[in-house]
Amino acid sequence: MASGEAPLRLSNRTAIAIDEVLTGRRAGGLSKLLFAGPAVVASIAYMDPGNFATNLQAGAQYGYSLLWVVLAANVIAMLFQALSAKLGIVTNRNLAETCREHLPMPVVYAMWGISEIAAMATDVAEFLGGAIGLSLLFHLPLLGGMVVTGVVTYAILLAEKQGFRPIELIIGGLVAAIAMCYLVELFMVHVAWTAAARGTFVPTLHSSQALTVAAGILGATVMPHAIYLHSGLTQNRTPARTEEGRRKLVRFSNREVIIALTLAGLVNMAMVVMASAAFHKGHSDIVEIETAYHTLTPLLGAGAAAVFLVSLLAAGVSSSVVGTMAGQMIMQGFVGFRIPVWLRRIVTMVPAFVVIASGVDATDALVYSQVVLSFALPAPMIALVIFTRRRDIMGVFANGRLVNAAAILGTAVILVLDAIPILQTFGVNIPGLRGA
Repeated sequence: MASGEAPLRLSNRTAIAIDEVLTGRRAGGLSKLLFAGPAVVASIAYMDPGNFATNLQAGAQYGYSLLWVVLAANVIAMLFQALSAKLGIVTNRNLAETCREHLPMPVVYAMWGISEIAAMATDVAEFLGGAIGLSLLFHLPLLGGMVVTGVVTYAILLAEKQGFRPIELIIGGLVAAIAMCYLVELFMVHVAWTAAARGTFVPTLHSSQALTVAAGILGATVMPHAIYLHSGLTQNRTPARTEEGRRKLVRFSNREVIIALTLAGLVNMAMVVMASAAFHKGHSDIVEIETAYHTLTPLLGAGAAAVFLVSLLAAGVSSSVVGTMAGQMIMQGFVGFRIPVWLRRIVTMVPAFVVIASGVDATDALVYSQVVLSFALPAPMIALVIFTRRRDIMGVFANGRLVNAAAILGTAVILVLDAIPILQTFGVNIPGLRGA
């Protein structure tokens, strides 16, 4: 560096190093870490407070029997996050921008509206999770905890001004904190591993209420805003200048997706396992995060309860940051304009404050926000399947038959699980399911 020249920012140094790897001027095992980031950021959507609420209900009420839903949702998530990342790498467009370029404007505005509703439902889960953690850990009023969560979120978002790398490292640290918390929790409970294995690989649904919880797990795991976001995260990094460079980026991206979402899936399964081991026998009526915290203290000790709250707080703050990033990307992609981050943060916070001010139970709000997300999910999934199979958009990177079939099957699973609760609401009996 020449004398007096300003030092390069971390993001710029990372982008230069990535370009050196793509052009063959840098090699080595550690160079692969340069490509880590987008999937790690997107993975926080799979460990947000909505997951805490639905996984708590699943484990406490149904034991290990719904672990297969978590596994299936995570496999579907891996596929669609990989497709989203590939779209951003190959086209240098995010999913929302691609929708605006290739779909009729009435469809674009409808998808934008659905996405904004999903963003609000997401924020309900994120802010309530962070607020619950703060209120229990520091004895704050719930509304006060929401204000603190909003301030901390905004402070972290300011790191975006320094480029992509600082925010990736911050979110990565919070993801690691959540994972460590649940690793510790598993050592504090007595797990029936045989029953857990059976619940993971043998699908069962005991009732229509179990189906509602399963739909909530699905909505909490495969997230609409994460599908939009991942394409933008890969788009905003170092663009490849050649087909071979894009091929390398896709390959590195796929590996990162597998690693990051495997970790997220294991954390989700650990949530269900912990809730099942701690609450299913003797405390199966526990469905509220606050009650779970107060019950953990006499069952497993104050340490277990504190670890639970720390993980909830980390999830609430980090997912709130990621949700704001996704909301900005979705708005700019669909309608072509941005609003200041602070204004976006305030607007999406309003529904969460309304929920609390109206006296709605916080955990119920978390669970039902995830069901809302499951209904918003098919739109980006269907769009992603359509775009990534088109050669005029993806060129040689268009999906092959096997990937197409898997993506269509995954979308069909989502549509079916979405449709069944709606049919039950209108009194249609589903064969094989008992009433709640």
